[in-house]
Amino acid sequence: MKKDYYQILGVAKDASPEQLKDAYRKLAHKHHPDKSGGDEKKFKEINEAYQILSSKEKRAQYDQFGDSFSNMGQSGGYGYPQGNPFGGFDFSEFNQGNNTGGDFGGFGDLGDIFETFFGGGGSRGRSSAGRKRKGADLETIQEIILEEAFRGANKEITYNVFVRCKNCSGLGYMEKEGSEKCSNCDGKGEIKEIKRTFFGQFAQVRVCPKCEGAGQIPKKACRECSGSGKNKEKKTINFFIEPGISDGQIIKITGAGEAGEKGAESGDLYIRIKILPHSIFQRIESDLYIKKEAGLTDILLNKKIEIPVISGGRINIEIPEGFYIQEKLAVPNEGMPKPGGRGRGNLYIEFKTKTPKKINSRAKKLLEDLEKEL
Repeated sequence: MKKDYYQILGVAKDASPEQLKDAYRKLAHKHHPDKSGGDEKKFKEINEAYQILSSKEKRAQYDQFGDSFSNMGQSGGYGYPQGNPFGGFDFSEFNQGNNTGGDFGGFGDLGDIFETFFGGGGSRGRSSAGRKRKGADLETIQEIILEEAFRGANKEITYNVFVRCKNCSGLGYMEKEGSEKCSNCDGKGEIKEIKRTFFGQFAQVRVCPKCEGAGQIPKKACRECSGSGKNKEKKTINFFIEPGISDGQIIKITGAGEAGEKGAESGDLYIRIKILPHSIFQRIESDLYIKKEAGLTDILLNKKIEIPVISGGRINIEIPEGFYIQEKLAVPNEGMPKPGGRGRGNLYIEFKTKTPKKINSRAKKLLEDLEKEL
């Protein structure tokens, strides 16, 4: 009876390689014989189907002749599917057919291997030998007042941070004492491990843990930093806040973060600016807003009204004739500096009309006469 490999994987005949891979992974998870409720027979069928359909040549032959064509002389078992959908391992020494199923004894790390293949905690590839990690980045918050954001300000911060060890120049060892070849990796900086599973054998290459990929072991570690290459110290940084800076904006200071590993470059310091609320002005982007009380006579007689400005001091403004009191009056170029030196924003005044609590008869008569005139 002809096997329908597409039906076994639950995909259409025009399924893409990615769709085949996804279907295979899901079914392999579900029917794996080492899991509760797993099905060894079904698992073999899934493997067989994916072996054929994941190969361009085999798939073409299967589509033309069915499952009667020669399957490269496989002997059953758990031959690993062509194409390796999992990645991160060297399968050059993979041994197909050496496990014919049934007995899963003797593989104490079977669960670990399975988890590695199907997205568990295993390595996803080899690390570069000798690669030194850059130091960690740091972040801090600097509070300023609105006037400092307007004018710009010089600031100084002091913080505790790991800095490069002065005794060994951040290497973690005394360079003049020399080093010797690592015996664990024979100076290669990486080691190769062979593991046996029900899939067969596979080789995994990883960075040597003893020399951390360097291939050499220093003869004398630095006593000042205990071989880490860095010590914790207080560090003081001076920096300038540009005029017009916004709330939440970040200033980056390159190299002011944690010292790197074994002489690698330091991380960066990110300073997040927090502008404190102001008692008079409210800021929206480059514009400022202010509320001002004004009497009816001030408005009607076009009197000059004194208002504060962010640059310091006060200015006098006139309310133009015909001005709608519920609108905001714009005072050009009295706001915050715009980015890139593109001038300044505006100051907007929101008037709150102040009326007298009591009006005597004479004042009332005058208002009535005014109403007739208007």
